[in-house]
Amino acid sequence: MRTLPWIGLAILAVTPLLGLGNYPLHLLIQVLLWGYVYTSWSIMGRLGMVSFGHGAFLGIGSYVITMCWNHYGLTPWLGVPIALAVTAMVAFLIGYPCFRYKIVGHYFALVTLALSEVTRLIIVALRDHTGGSLGVTPKSALTESSYSIFALQFSNKLIWFYIILVFWLAGLWIWKKVDESMGRLALEAISQEEDASASIGINVTRLKLGVTMISALMTCIGGVLYTQYQLYVNPETVSGIGISLQMVFGVIAGGMYVRLGPTVGAAFTLLLAEGLRLGFGNRFHALDTTVYGLMLILFIIYMPKGILGAALEGMKRKKKAQPVLA
Repeated sequence: MRTLPWIGLAILAVTPLLGLGNYPLHLLIQVLLWGYVYTSWSIMGRLGMVSFGHGAFLGIGSYVITMCWNHYGLTPWLGVPIALAVTAMVAFLIGYPCFRYKIVGHYFALVTLALSEVTRLIIVALRDHTGGSLGVTPKSALTESSYSIFALQFSNKLIWFYIILVFWLAGLWIWKKVDESMGRLALEAISQEEDASASIGINVTRLKLGVTMISALMTCIGGVLYTQYQLYVNPETVSGIGISLQMVFGVIAGGMYVRLGPTVGAAFTLLLAEGLRLGFGNRFHALDTTVYGLMLILFIIYMPKGILGAALEGMKRKKKAQPVLA
């Protein structure tokens, strides 16, 4: 059984080399990219801190490197540390007061929801620099060659596949390390009874802030990858309520408590979005967001463990039901 993940990874790694077309390869890259972003959200979401503000961190990663490159000529190699620093500052300014003064549950979700929408409104308001609601395209450095390491731009989708595959694996590794740490047990206790946890010596604020920082910084990197791959960024696709709701729905749909659950959720949401696009086109504005909201309610009520979580639970029940032969 231990060799199965390695076999699956090997199959995934060689799949693009088997003559996969550009569109299927694009979909595969998108699944891995959003799988990474959803995994970043689930690191704190599954520990009782439901955030509707991760669109803010995604937007910061996207727009900071784009503005640094377009307006100041700073390579993304320098833009990424700046984006991470801004993300860390915003996460601290929001997280510390919330955790220090015990703003939890629905109130914490509302604070983060406001953060996401405020970020989107700031991006739109600074239209002279950000392109406003029309979005902005990073200046192309692809002149004679098909890639630019200095600008982190690659026209070959195969290169992007392996770059994003590495980050996706890194996200799963961080998820595993957080899951195996003593801090996870403490955070689970905090999510059940915060006052009782504090009374036995658990530093509630430090633990919550730490996992929030990890989640926010990972999401910021997801915004960087998204922008550099798409070479176009729009406030509606990387910030605001819509994208934050998409993250929550994707994680819950795939399985919040299973390591590959967010990736399964990413595949599900991507296929759902593509199906809606092919079936209805642009005739119904915000149709995908509406469907995400409705399906989120259905998943919470009827399949709280998500697609992968429910499948694994069904396999366990089936295995236990099988008669043991003497």
